[in-house]
Amino acid sequence: MLPDPHDHVAALLAQHSAVPAQEFLRAGLATVRRVAMVSSFGADSAVLLHMVAQIDRALPVLFIDTLALFPETVAYQRALAAHLGLSNIQTLTPDRSALFARDPDGLLYRSDTETCCQLRKSDPLTRALAGYDGWITGRKRHQADTRALLQRAEVEPETGRIRLNPLAEWDAGAVGAYLDAHDLPRHPLVAQGYPSIGCAPCTTRVNTGEDPRAGRWRGTNKTECGIHFTGGVPTPDRQEDAA
Repeated sequence: MLPDPHDHVAALLAQHSAVPAQEFLRAGLATVRRVAMVSSFGADSAVLLHMVAQIDRALPVLFIDTLALFPETVAYQRALAAHLGLSNIQTLTPDRSALFARDPDGLLYRSDTETCCQLRKSDPLTRALAGYDGWITGRKRHQADTRALLQRAEVEPETGRIRLNPLAEWDAGAVGAYLDAHDLPRHPLVAQGYPSIGCAPCTTRVNTGEDPRAGRWRGTNKTECGIHFTGGVPTPDRQEDAA
């Protein structure tokens, strides 16, 4: 790991806090040694993936295939990666023995969504990130009250790993404008009423007037999948927020 990640983040923010998102991303990739991007290839993912492709098409992109995704998401991942020329997509999947032991019939999401997300998302990502000094997420301040003070770079308390959040200041309008400006392919489910896309069993269409994330784990109090942590406590993040 980097010897002084907090000092590194402080210097990165001091020197590059006012530059455009892609320039900040370029600076982060130039100064943090081993970095991967984590992407769900969800509704907003094309923006950050496009930025990465302009800098380094061979950058590792970690895609968590929970084995419960919509077929459209899997197809979109392949099509978008090819469209952008990304050459180092690394697909993460759950540990098969653990999945068989804890969720043999694939119905764990009905009784224990937290454990289901841990088995299918958090654990594979934790294993994959072990060899990296930093990772790139697509989290944004507007997505939740808990992110109101989100910085473009931060340090994970438990690991000392640096998280780069180049789109921290962006809102939905900025995302849409970027997608339009660069004529980027949209996830096909967005046009079908899915503005926030996770696993198929736990994602429903969103009705007019509802919060864009109302379709995630509908009917429960669950709001996050657990792939982002602050001091070991999951924060309200969903997988597609990674990018």
